[in-house]
Amino acid sequence: MPLRDLLLVLLVVATWGINFVFIRWGVEEVPPLFMTGLRYVAAALPAVFFVRRPNVPLGTLLAYGFAIGVAQFGLLFMAISLGMPSGLASLVMQLQAFFTFALAFVFLGERINRFQLLGAIIAFGGIAVIALERLEFHVLLPLLMCVASAFFWGLSNIVIKKAGRIDMFSFVVWSSLVPPLPLFALSFMIEGFGAVAEGLTGITGLGVASIAFNGYAATLVGFGLWSALLSRYPASTIAPFSLLVPVAGMISAAVLLGEIITGLEAWGSALVFAGLMVNVFGPRLLARARGA
Repeated sequence: MPLRDLLLVLLVVATWGINFVFIRWGVEEVPPLFMTGLRYVAAALPAVFFVRRPNVPLGTLLAYGFAIGVAQFGLLFMAISLGMPSGLASLVMQLQAFFTFALAFVFLGERINRFQLLGAIIAFGGIAVIALERLEFHVLLPLLMCVASAFFWGLSNIVIKKAGRIDMFSFVVWSSLVPPLPLFALSFMIEGFGAVAEGLTGITGLGVASIAFNGYAATLVGFGLWSALLSRYPASTIAPFSLLVPVAGMISAAVLLGEIITGLEAWGSALVFAGLMVNVFGPRLLARARGA
């Protein structure tokens, strides 16, 4: 891989990692569900006027928009708003890899290999260790919401798999039209019009930066570059770089937010990361060992 492309993939990883910090800054000013809706308004406009609609059924766009926008990011923003550490959230979200292959087994008939199963056992063991530190409901709830968010990320991956070969950038742009209205409606029902009005009237430059970073940098630039790189290189070359997202997330949260995780959370995080490593590199190492 040329240095330019390596720097591009690292830029995407860093952008997605630090985005968890921007989410924290955003939900501190604007209620989380409304903030999620604003993220998708920014992602859709004005890009939708310049990007051709992807050649997929309307139902596919709606399913993806609801799964990733309303469910995944709605839950993630709420979890962080309720106290889930941003750095830890960036790691827990990687459970989507295990939910993806489990859902692919159920809905697509794809086989599960031993490394995926072993990696899942190790990673969810890590989540159990983290949960031991969060047995009180008010601190356990954000963790459970984050795990549920990862599940819906996995579900959105199944929607993409069923869609076949598509222009991912245009798919992301057009599907971004789906989440805002449901999210705004949920926000008014759950968070209240008064809280939304107070957040919007008191929003600072940091809150606006959070909306812009989430909508443009993390969504459009991030997915655009990632899709371009996947079109140039095998998925086996690009996908492992996603393991660096929680590294970037935890480092940026420590530096910019002063987040410190406890001993149990550190051990649990190590187990989750180990499970992800087994899932990504296990088959490759076994094939290399057999070929030696």
